[in-house]
Amino acid sequence: MIARFIPNKDLFLYMYVRKEALLSSQIEGTQSSLSDLMLFESQQIPQTSVDDVEEVSNYVCALNYGIQRLSEGFPLSLRLIREIHAILLRGGRGSQKQPGEFRRSQNWIGGTRPGNALFVPPPPEDLMDILGNFELFLHDKTSHPLIKAGLAHVQFESIHPFLDGNGRMGRLLMVLILYNEGLLRETVLYLSLYFKQNQTAYYSLLQETRLEGRWETWLEFFLNGAYEMTRHAIDKISAIQKLFEECDKKIQKLGRLRFSAIPVFEFLQKNLQTDVSTLARALNISPPTARKVLNLFVKAKIIAEISGLKRDKVYRFDRLLSLLEE
Repeated sequence: MIARFIPNKDLFLYMYVRKEALLSSQIEGTQSSLSDLMLFESQQIPQTSVDDVEEVSNYVCALNYGIQRLSEGFPLSLRLIREIHAILLRGGRGSQKQPGEFRRSQNWIGGTRPGNALFVPPPPEDLMDILGNFELFLHDKTSHPLIKAGLAHVQFESIHPFLDGNGRMGRLLMVLILYNEGLLRETVLYLSLYFKQNQTAYYSLLQETRLEGRWETWLEFFLNGAYEMTRHAIDKISAIQKLFEECDKKIQKLGRLRFSAIPVFEFLQKNLQTDVSTLARALNISPPTARKVLNLFVKAKIIAEISGLKRDKVYRFDRLLSLLEE
C-alpha cells in the first residue's frame, strides 16, 4: 500500500527490482554490485566480471517481462516460465545451458555425480508429468497466495526443471505468484535479502523439506521472511522518500537554475553514476550546463565527485547508493 503513494514510484521500483536481481544472483555466487549494474546499464565499464553483471541485468529483464505478461492477462504457466527462463539465461555463461528449455538429462545438487550428490531431482522421463501437476497447483485458488508462493518455491527447486538458473527462477517465481494472485499491486516484496542473510538455514530447510517433509518449519521460515521484508520495504521506501525530499528542498533554492536541475536530479535517481558528456547527451543539454548543475549538486552535498580528476570527472549519487546497498 505504501508503495502506491510515493511520488517517484516508478523510479523506486526501477531501483528495487535491481536490488532483488543483485541479491538473488549473489546467492548463486555472482560477485556483481549495484554500482556495477548501474555502470553496465549506462553502457560504461563495470569494475567486476561482465558475465556476472550480465546475469544480474538478465534477471531484471526476466522479471519485468514476466510482470508485463501477467498484467496483459497471460496465465502463470509452464509456457511463461520457459519464456522467462530464456531471458534469464540469454548471453553470458548460461547461454549454453538450453535457455527456455526443460532439461532432457539428469542433473543433481552438490557432489560430482548423482551417486554422491546432496540431492537428485526427478529423472527427465518423469519431468513433464511432475511439471503438469506443478502447473495445476499454480492455478489452484484454494491456498492463500503467501502459502502458495512458499510451497511452490520448494517444489520448483526440488523439481529443478532446467539445467541452470533454477535458484534464480524459483525466487523470481514467488514474486510472480504474489503479483498474479493480487496480493501485490507493485513488485516491492522480495525475499532474496532474507534468504541471503539466512543462507545456511535457507538451504538446510529446503533439503529437510524434500527429505523429511518439514513443510510447517519451512513455511514458518518463509512467512517470517515475508514479514521481515515487508517491514524492510516500508522502512526503505520511507528513507528514500526522505532523502528525495531533502534534495528537492536544496534544488528549489537554486533560483532559475532549478529548471535545469530538476531533470538532472531525476536522471541521477535512475543513473547513480554519470559524467558531464553522458548527462549532456541523455538530457540534450549543453556540456557547460550539465557541468554547472553537477558542480552545484556537489556543493549542496546531493552527490559526490568520485574520480578526483581535473578533467572527465565522475559524479555519483552516493547517498542513494548507500541506502540501496545497505
